[in-house]
Amino acid sequence: MNMRLDKFFTSVGLLSRSETQRAVRAKRIFVNGAAAKKADVKIDPEKDIITLDGEQVLYREFTYIMLNKPKGYISATDDSRLPTVMELLPEKYGKLGLFPCGRLDRDTTGLMLLTDDGELAHFLLSPVSHVPKTYYFECRDELCEISAEKLADGVDIGEKSLTKPAALEYEGKSGRITVSEGRYHQIKRMFEAIGNEITYLERVTFGPLTLDPALARGEWRELTENEIKEIQKHNRNIKEN
Repeated sequence: MNMRLDKFFTSVGLLSRSETQRAVRAKRIFVNGAAAKKADVKIDPEKDIITLDGEQVLYREFTYIMLNKPKGYISATDDSRLPTVMELLPEKYGKLGLFPCGRLDRDTTGLMLLTDDGELAHFLLSPVSHVPKTYYFECRDELCEISAEKLADGVDIGEKSLTKPAALEYEGKSGRITVSEGRYHQIKRMFEAIGNEITYLERVTFGPLTLDPALARGEWRELTENEIKEIQKHNRNIKEN
C-alpha cells in the first residue's frame, strides 16, 4: 500500500501535515536511511523504514487501547460538564479519532476498549453478536439461591423481553456475572428486579479480552499483537456465524 508521508504521520497521531513539512525541512525524518525531501512523497508504510528523530515509527491501520476505567469518568469522546475516558490518554491519541467501544456507567470501573476500528466496534456491540462481558460485583444483600437462579434465568427489567440467561458465580454479597447483552444500566436493573442493589461494579472481561491486572485505575496500554489477533478472530467468527 502507498500513502503520502504527511498522511502517514497524521495517521499515527505524531505530526500534523504542516508539522511534517517542518520536520522534513529540518531533516528530522528519514525514509529507508535517507532524509526525506518532500512531505508529500509516497511511501509504503508496511515495507519502508520511517524514522523521526532517529526513532523508527511503526504503522498500524487501527489503534486498540485497553483502559482500566476509574470512577467519575464518562464513556464519551467529549463532554462539556464531566471528564471523559479520552482525557486519560496522551494528547497524540486524541488526533487518531479513537472512541470508546461500548459504555460503562460513570461509577462503574474496569475494562474498556478504545479504538478507531469502527467495523470491529460495530460487531462487538451489535445485539446479534452476543459478546460475553463479565463483571465483578458487590451488592447490598447476600444472594440466596432463589435470587441467583432468577438472575441466571433472566429477569424483567421493564422492557419488552426478559434479560438473556446470565452465568453467575457468587458467595455472600459478591461474585461475578457474565451477560451477553448491553442494555442500559443492565446489571444494576437486574439486581433491582430481585429486590437487591449493586454497590460496586467492575468489568473484568469483554469478549476475548481480560483486564490486565498490572493496570492501575486510570492506566492504559495498547493491545498486544496476540490480543489484537484474538479480537479480530472473534470478529470473524461472529461474521461467519
